Amino acid sequence: MQTGRSGCLSGLIVFILLLCVGLSSCSRGGDDPSSAVSTRTVTITVNTMYAGDEYADIFYDAVSSWESMTGYKVKTVSNTSDEAYKKRILMEFQTGAEPDVLFYFNGVDSNSLVANKRVIPLDTIRSLYPDYASNMKESMMKASNYDGKIYAVPVNGYWEALFVNVRALHELGLEMPDTETDWDSFMRLCSEIKAKGRIPIAASLSEIPHYWFEYCIYNHQNPDNHALVPEFVVDNTAQAWIAGLEDIKYMYEQGYFPENTLYMSDEISKSLFLSGDAIFLLEGSWYASTINERKDSDDFAVTYVPGTATRKTTDIIGGLSTGYFITKKAWEDEEKRDAAVSFVEYMTADERISKFAAISATALKNGVEYTGTPSSFYESALGMSEGATGCSEAVQDQLPAYCRAPIFENMQGLMQGTSDITEAVREVIRRKKQKD
Repeated sequence: MQTGRSGCLSGLIVFILLLCVGLSSCSRGGDDPSSAVSTRTVTITVNTMYAGDEYADIFYDAVSSWESMTGYKVKTVSNTSDEAYKKRILMEFQTGAEPDVLFYFNGVDSNSLVANKRVIPLDTIRSLYPDYASNMKESMMKASNYDGKIYAVPVNGYWEALFVNVRALHELGLEMPDTETDWDSFMRLCSEIKAKGRIPIAASLSEIPHYWFEYCIYNHQNPDNHALVPEFVVDNTAQAWIAGLEDIKYMYEQGYFPENTLYMSDEISKSLFLSGDAIFLLEGSWYASTINERKDSDDFAVTYVPGTATRKTTDIIGGLSTGYFITKKAWEDEEKRDAAVSFVEYMTADERISKFAAISATALKNGVEYTGTPSSFYESALGMSEGATGCSEAVQDQLPAYCRAPIFENMQGLMQGTSDITEAVREVIRRKKQKD
């Protein structure tokens, strides 16, 4: 009986082992490459700022296409880019709830992420993925001001450039400034325009002084140092500010702005430009749609603000202030790392960025791909953006309104000589230190 019981027991064990082998064979069906995606799906979390804005549909369509193409899945969390959002992102990193891919600001707001090594620099990513962001001009990709390394791959931003009423300029027998036009040549062109009875530059220095402030001080700097705020009135940055403001004062005294530029509204100054009474207008990329929608859009163009020996004419003021970061959390997980890199590469390919950017600034080497039939104005804006050799953010964005006020709210006094330019810059510095 014992022998029989032992034999039965042995048979039962063999049966169980065979059953386990059979079940195991069934469960490993995913090892077949054809079924790997369906049984071993990797999901990455992506946090963005596309919460219901004009780019949301483009973003979600691209996510869906990438999922279908790769078999990976994306869990998206989109928020509005306000101060509460910034605090929430930092809290997620502190509590270990950070995403795998983060679309976020690449300036001072991300300094703590860089300092704590919670995001991965471009050179590290390229050590394993050499072609990562290879379609980008590195000179246009913003480096962290914490350690000077590039972390974020940008999508689109903004630019500030010179809008030209080409029809009105040609009526005067004059040609448009181009990449070879320097600042002195531009001043001579303005003098010719004034002599022929037109206003060279439409501007409201009372309401919108910051565009000319940016470019005139930029002419004494370069893309590497323009966005710095002076610390002392004798430092190089402060001296560039003083020199730039003196250049605006020279333009004012020469009559290159409308006669009542210190009191007129921005709306009236733009009407002078649109009517051809004024030839040039310094504005941002957001104004391009206004021109492009006009029936006479081909009468206008966009070009660079002429530069100096210090700033190349093709160095622009612009912002690529956000981009895609890959986090340490994703990087240290081999499967998520592959998915995260694939996702960022897909979202920042020329085709996708072209849909986001239209005629705003990008870092694309090949420029934006446009499939429609653009106007000559649209083409000039695209050409200007694509041909930019360097880009700096607007330094005024580094200062709260209270700190900027001694300059921006006192243009009447500065231009008319009743307020001292050096003292105004000194007061900006004092207020900035007071705020800090």
